[in-house]
Amino acid sequence: MNCFLTGANGFIGLKLAERLTAEGSRISCLVRSPEKFSSLSHLAGATAVTGDLEEISALQEGVAGCDTVFHLAAYAKPWSKDKSIPHRVNVTGTENLLKASLGEGVKRFVFVSSAAVIGPSPGVEPIDEDFPRSVPWFNEYEETKAKAEELVRSYNRKGLETVIVNPPRVYGPGPVNESNALTKMIRLYSRGRWRILPGDGSCVGSYVLVDDVVSGIILAAKHGRPGERYALGGENLTFNQFFDTLAEMTGKRRLLVPFPVWLMAAIARVMEWQAPLTGWPPLLTAAWVKKYLNHWSLSSGKAERELGYRVTPFREGAALTLEWLKERGKKG
Repeated sequence: MNCFLTGANGFIGLKLAERLTAEGSRISCLVRSPEKFSSLSHLAGATAVTGDLEEISALQEGVAGCDTVFHLAAYAKPWSKDKSIPHRVNVTGTENLLKASLGEGVKRFVFVSSAAVIGPSPGVEPIDEDFPRSVPWFNEYEETKAKAEELVRSYNRKGLETVIVNPPRVYGPGPVNESNALTKMIRLYSRGRWRILPGDGSCVGSYVLVDDVVSGIILAAKHGRPGERYALGGENLTFNQFFDTLAEMTGKRRLLVPFPVWLMAAIARVMEWQAPLTGWPPLLTAAWVKKYLNHWSLSSGKAERELGYRVTPFREGAALTLEWLKERGKKG
């Protein structure tokens, strides 16, 4: 494949770039500056296009001659001083890329959305891509991703083959930063520095290894039906099951303090109130915290049937992640 990637510097994007080039694809990556390409420059067949999602000329340059576009770039932070950023990046930026792709004759456009768009599950039973969401958006990220999905589907009707994928909570080897919060949590737990149990620990989430997500994205590019979306889930676990597995894998059972969601929300509101005064972005917002009152159990059945997608059990994925963190620690 000849591919154009946005978000190639991100947690999932970097893994995708590595996999594509290893399989012989040529990729061009949208980066905001030449320095941002440093983590990708070692990849054979990778080149940089400098610009952002608001620069039409950069997008046209990036997609020219490509048969496949992978759109991963997004604004996913819980708070922004400039309230227009989430819409500008996640909605307008997506439309700019769709326009460029349609105009340059791109064959396949793969949009990496989020399982948060599909919605929380009413209970512990998994929901799929067709579940009719009945609750409001919890945050701007979900809302803008949903609007972007609508745009992606509209361009499929215009003749650009589009496929949407929806990963949930992603973890695994990779940059331990805010976009890889779960791996950071796993590292903190292994070091005895994570002591919080969200709520009473009974809420369910879907935990997916980053390598599975990358495989699913590539499978969607090759085999996904145009106009469809595919949930790329992992193993559905409660917070209690998540931490119990880590305790077994590390041989260290940490004392976790149940942290009521109402208290988390109150602390988040204080951080939000302080943010404009201090300039420090809040680690969480009250809207994001409310998500933890819900179950987020997800089915990947459609991706398994139609794409050949496979889920790595959390125990196996956690072992890979812990081993990687151990080796990373040895290297300083």
